[in-house]
Amino acid sequence: MQLRVRSLCKTYANSGTPAVKKGDRSIRALHRCSLEITGGTCTAVLGRSGCGKTTLLKIIAGLESPDSGTVEFTEACPAGSADIRAEPRLGFMFQDPRLLPWLTVEQNLLLAFPPPGSREEKQNIYEELHRTLLLVGLADRARAYPRHLSGGMAQRAALARCLCRKPVVLLLDEPFSSLDSLTRIRLREELDPLWRNLGLTLILVTHDIEEAVYLGSRVLLMENGAMGSEISIPLSRPRDYRSGEFQEYCRRLETGLAEITGRNHTVDIEGFG
Repeated sequence: MQLRVRSLCKTYANSGTPAVKKGDRSIRALHRCSLEITGGTCTAVLGRSGCGKTTLLKIIAGLESPDSGTVEFTEACPAGSADIRAEPRLGFMFQDPRLLPWLTVEQNLLLAFPPPGSREEKQNIYEELHRTLLLVGLADRARAYPRHLSGGMAQRAALARCLCRKPVVLLLDEPFSSLDSLTRIRLREELDPLWRNLGLTLILVTHDIEEAVYLGSRVLLMENGAMGSEISIPLSRPRDYRSGEFQEYCRRLETGLAEITGRNHTVDIEGFG
């Protein structure tokens, strides 16, 4: 599987709806944004607030439409002679868990499955659901309501809901940003072997440099709605936060973000990403 994003453009009016009049003072979220992602990798996207990262994820997920540009998923033909269009299953983790508070964890996850047509199908769904809860460490929380979960548990439940869809591509929009630092570190360390064992492709939007280096196969710096520099992270896994190589990649990304901030120290509403 390969994802190709070509020249995406997206502009919003101040009201939050797409700008349609020339005279509108508008916010340009994406401007000729392009990237390619190979299956089985984790691509981390870093950039200052408002540079278009979340808009990019939403367009890839089909939650929003671009003003122009294309998003294509392709996979190799069996003979390997050409590419064919593919429609992979997508999972999307938001910054907050978005669990329905009146449903238990188990009932929230059931929403990810199609309605069963027979007793056997229902049994299979429940077995798959509980295997997934076991995978994310929530086997004993199936009957709990969201208000009885810690922040980390709630995000695990949100991840489990995504995994129940058996996604090929998992889109992560700062999924751990609202958690305390220790919980955030623990969840990223749990996610790292999980996505690789399941053979997923990850696209991670984050403001956390260490998170990008820990999870990313490569890190893309985004600026004013377009992709800038790219840094490959060829470190072995699991990665050691304390190693000199890890810290060197963090410093390189800090320098890159500082340069972006320096170029954008003033805000132009017409061109702000």
